[in-house]
Amino acid sequence: MKFATFRHHGSTHTGVVDADAVHPIGSVDSMLELLRGGLDAALVLGKSALRSSAIPLSDVVLQAPLVPPTIRDFVTFEEHVAGVRRSIDGAEGVVDAWYEAPRFYFTNPYAVIGPGDSVLAPRDTRALDFELEVAAVVGRSGSSCTVEQARDHIFGYTILNDWSARDIQGREMQVNLGPSKGKDFANTLGPWIVTADELDRHRDEDGFLHLDCSVTVNGALVGHDSLANMAWTFDAMVAYASRDTWIHPGDVLGSGTVGNGGCLAELWGRSGERTPPPLLPGDVVTLTVDSIGSVTNTIGRSTTAPIVPPARRADHERPAR
Repeated sequence: MKFATFRHHGSTHTGVVDADAVHPIGSVDSMLELLRGGLDAALVLGKSALRSSAIPLSDVVLQAPLVPPTIRDFVTFEEHVAGVRRSIDGAEGVVDAWYEAPRFYFTNPYAVIGPGDSVLAPRDTRALDFELEVAAVVGRSGSSCTVEQARDHIFGYTILNDWSARDIQGREMQVNLGPSKGKDFANTLGPWIVTADELDRHRDEDGFLHLDCSVTVNGALVGHDSLANMAWTFDAMVAYASRDTWIHPGDVLGSGTVGNGGCLAELWGRSGERTPPPLLPGDVVTLTVDSIGSVTNTIGRSTTAPIVPPARRADHERPAR
């Protein structure tokens, strides 16, 4: 099933998408409430909703399916890692530590936007980029799960665009803390959550999902890859995320950016120049993933932001008091 969050006549609803229509689920107030009830209960509610009246998708505005409590964004595509490292750090290859475990960083759930929303980038970036990802959505609490147990904790999947200001990110990562404001301004989720059972037919014996992923900018194909090229399965990512801590319903785990042009920075690293060029206001970016759907966002004009001064430099020659 496809569970969506949408606005209709000024109100926000949760519903089941079927063909070109959505059937509201009147018994839940939000997607997060649906997730907390678990996948089995959600499927029962969804089947019941499908027997009710439908609203054409053309008459609603799709929202981000949920505002998650947490977003862990992993980096599981080796080709992407090598390309972006060359683009941002000027270094070749992939560091050994990447191969040891599925690494991730926490990004900003307050910056989540939905299909059709405008992306407002930081005013001082000159290297705005998209990132084509698929995200698993947790539907059951767990702690220190095994990889085998982790599969039952995944409610479903959605598309994630981890928008990035590469010039800001490059300066920030020199401090060895990972990205912050270079990634802090927008994360697209959508267009809905496809339940895990719907994608079982694409799952191979090792647990990888064979889904075609592509991205276009202003209608021109920029990148294309298979989700099966991940170095770790989503099950392994869930298990690692839960190690020595907890995961809870609504938590989102991004796959990391696919290879073969899943972002501009990878292509910049391989070519040695910014071709295709960074995104500009008015550019239209569409991510498409087989059996999940498509999300489109337009780059808007940046707004002004208060200036924060640089650090006060210490006078190391001044005697300590």
